[in-house]
Order: sequence, then structure tokens, then C-alpha cells
Amino acid sequence: MNDKHLAAEKAVEYIIDGMTIGLGTGSTVNFFLKKLGELIKEGLKITGVSSSNTTTSLAISYNIPLIPVDEVKNIDLTVDGADEVDGNFNGIKGGGGALLYEKIISTISKKNIWIVDSSKVVKQLGKFPIPVEIVPFGYKHTLQKIEAAGLNPVLRKKEGKIFYSDSSNMIADLNLEKIGNPEDLFKKIKLINGVIENGLFINVPNLVLVGSEGKVKVLENISRT
Repeated sequence: MNDKHLAAEKAVEYIIDGMTIGLGTGSTVNFFLKKLGELIKEGLKITGVSSSNTTTSLAISYNIPLIPVDEVKNIDLTVDGADEVDGNFNGIKGGGGALLYEKIISTISKKNIWIVDSSKVVKQLGKFPIPVEIVPFGYKHTLQKIEAAGLNPVLRKKEGKIFYSDSSNMIADLNLEKIGNPEDLFKKIKLINGVIENGLFINVPNLVLVGSEGKVKVLENISRT
């Protein structure tokens, strides 16, 4: 069992019968979904809220019952991955392109748990590109504004074609290497016209479960307890 798998299986220990669970997106979350499906088969009763079309397909394959996000008042617990997370519980997410829906789900969740392996825990964010979701209308102008702000945007493509998110928007990845103040940068990006959302998640997780060398370390965000 690899470290991602270990972190994912640890997350199910926080699930209580009857909960509404936010289902994140990504390779680590896939292990969580599989384990959740096994527990449902054994009698666990939960309802899931999906953050992407990919997660929806997997959840259906594991017989995880789903409910649309607009049919819930709030979510008891969301389990998601992260591309990077620092010691202040800030993170970069959206490598899979689901950042907008992931952020919406996280903000209506009573508790957020991130599951990662140790390679995702960093002293300073920025090595992983920051995804920025932008509207297609006038996207070249939006990219120019992001470039003028010194943020080095690269329009995301997949198999040579422009990548579109589940909400039919484009994504520009910002290659910065180092981020001095994640909160200030988050605000700076949000103020650019044409930008819908960005992949900086500021002080979001209550817990980060880190799989490392066959064990799971639990990092608790005291500011959110």
C-alpha cells in the first residue's frame, strides 16, 4: 500500500454514519472513493457531493449515493487532495482542473480534510503551477493582464487542444517557483477581470493527513478548531 493509499484509508476513520460527504478530485481521492464504496457495501450510510465529472463517474461505479450541491444546506466533511500544502495550511489545488467546484464545496463544508503523500508538503508554495480558471470570452486579453502582472501564465492544453474545465472555462497555469505571500497573491489574481477562480486555497483544511514511509501523520490546523 503506497503513501497516498494510506492517507486515503485514514480519512475514512473520520466518517460517521449519516454524514453528507464532499468528494474531492484526484489520484489520492480515488483511493478514498474505493474504500468508501467498500464501507457502503458493508452498510455505511452516507450521501456524497461530487466536485467533478470524473469523481461522479467513479462514485457511481462504487455505488456511492450522490446528491447535487444545491440540494444540501451544508456538507459535514469534505475529503480532497492537494498539489502542494505549506505549514500554514495554505495549498495549491486544481492540477486536475476541478479547482472551482472544489473551492465551492470546501466553503460550504463544516470540516475539510486533505489527503496527501509527503512529497506534497512544502516549506514554500509555488513549485507547482497555480491554476487560474478564466472565462473563454476575451481570454487572450485576460492572459495579457495576467502576464502584465508578472505571473507567467501558460494556457493549459491537453493532447494539443485547449483544456476546458467541467464548467466550460479555460485554465491558465502560473509558473512562479516561489510565492512569498499566498494570501496577497490570491487577492491579486482574483481582481483581474476575466478570472473566475484560482487554485490558491488559503487556510482551508482542518486536518492534513500525510502518508509517509508507511505511516500517516495527522497535521491539525489549530486556527480552525
